[in-house]
Amino acid sequence: MNRAEFFPHRIISKTDVTKSTFVLRLERNNLEFRTGQHINVGPVENGYTREYSIYSGEHDNYLEVLIKEVSNGFVSPHLRKLNSGDVVMVEPPLGYFFLPSEHLLQKKFLFVATGTGIAPYHSFIKSWSDIDYTLLHGVTDISESIQPSFYDPNQLILCTSRSNEGHFSGRVTKWLSENDLQGYDHVYLCGNRNMINDVYYLLNKKGIESEKISAEAYF
Repeated sequence: MNRAEFFPHRIISKTDVTKSTFVLRLERNNLEFRTGQHINVGPVENGYTREYSIYSGEHDNYLEVLIKEVSNGFVSPHLRKLNSGDVVMVEPPLGYFFLPSEHLLQKKFLFVATGTGIAPYHSFIKSWSDIDYTLLHGVTDISESIQPSFYDPNQLILCTSRSNEGHFSGRVTKWLSENDLQGYDHVYLCGNRNMINDVYYLLNKKGIESEKISAEAYF
């Protein structure tokens, strides 16, 4: 385990989203968090936990995490086998990947994600449904899209790097290089570290100041 303190949370449900990803819904047990934070979750029996961004909203009476199953992983394959009624370990929330606390509804946001990096944005939007955002989600093909019907279709751009079935054919970096980004007050990046490094460089090159960029790297 990463820290000594943890709390038991019972599973309410498990929902498959794609072939490799699923959502665990847990009893909240009065756990307080800010949207954008992550928690460490793990099965009780083996003592290991892994960081997962919180997928549910601040005001939901349950707690959700979006999990990608990793072959031979210490945690995700074990979590995949659990069912409603089983208990997992949850460590206290951490992180500073926050929306601004002031003038939230007067700002325009660009959310950029790859894979399960979409999780904190789901929490952002569940918590603050009236925010003005564009969500750029990069996946290999449309089968990897994660609950796209949750988002306003006018605000979601699915970038598919290996097919033409999404809204945009190519990586998120290609979309960003081809579009005007000056109208956004803040840009959030979440997902693959290589994507974050590439996008950060691209944004700086296009005149987006570093203080207008927030990033959360998954691996």
